[in-house]
Amino acid sequence: MIAETAYAKINLALHVRARRPDGYHDIETVFAFCADGDGISAEAADELSLSITGPFADGLPVDEGNLVLRAAGAMQAHFNVRTGARITLDKRLPVAAGLGGGSADAAAAARALNRLWRLDASEAALCDAIGRLGADVAACVASRPALGKGVGDALLPPPADTPVSATPILLVNPLKLCPTGPVYQGWDGADRGSLAIVRSGWRNDLTPGAVALVPEIGMALYLLDEIGTAHFVRMSGSGATCFALFETEAARDAARDEIAAQQPDWWTCASVLR
Repeated sequence: MIAETAYAKINLALHVRARRPDGYHDIETVFAFCADGDGISAEAADELSLSITGPFADGLPVDEGNLVLRAAGAMQAHFNVRTGARITLDKRLPVAAGLGGGSADAAAAARALNRLWRLDASEAALCDAIGRLGADVAACVASRPALGKGVGDALLPPPADTPVSATPILLVNPLKLCPTGPVYQGWDGADRGSLAIVRSGWRNDLTPGAVALVPEIGMALYLLDEIGTAHFVRMSGSGATCFALFETEAARDAARDEIAAQQPDWWTCASVLR
């Protein structure tokens, strides 16, 4: 049995620069990853199969509609693998949450199958195999901080002001679906400029559109700010997950307890950055 973590992806910044003729958007984003996420396990089998467990498993497909199985098939084809694998996805993160979800799961599946099938493939080779499955997939394969450009798939070293590993982080999600397409459609088309050198100038240009669709996102951002101990609060990706960075784990945990007391039906995760 091979196990991998599909590390939760965080967009510390997401600057939308332009709409592209192909329907995508040119962006500048700072990727970071939490130590926690979904779980992927794989064991040898004659055919490819997928089962899903965990608190957010309901309604998720176990066929080619799931990026995990599509990633496995892409790995087979790219590396000419003739055996299969029995894959289990432990879905611990909310769906449509701005945390990389399917992309992180696909990347973790590729890493697990790389080990199970003893391919000894590099990260670049894994990206070649599954990178077409999504704009975030390349970043999720490495699951390390990076600056993303283009549609997010052109990766560069992260800005100097990117938070360091082990920085305490609190994730908060009101458990309202926030689909990416409508959020991007809500972007007003204004280019507000490239990434600033310092973190205080980093934006998420999708926040207004996401809040218009899911007002609870605005409440989550307000509560994280209002607690007063976080030093950086933003929405991740296209929502609905918001996050806050803290100086200490004790401050993070106290904030989590306060959010849970005020909004007991929301999802929270106390973690650290990788």
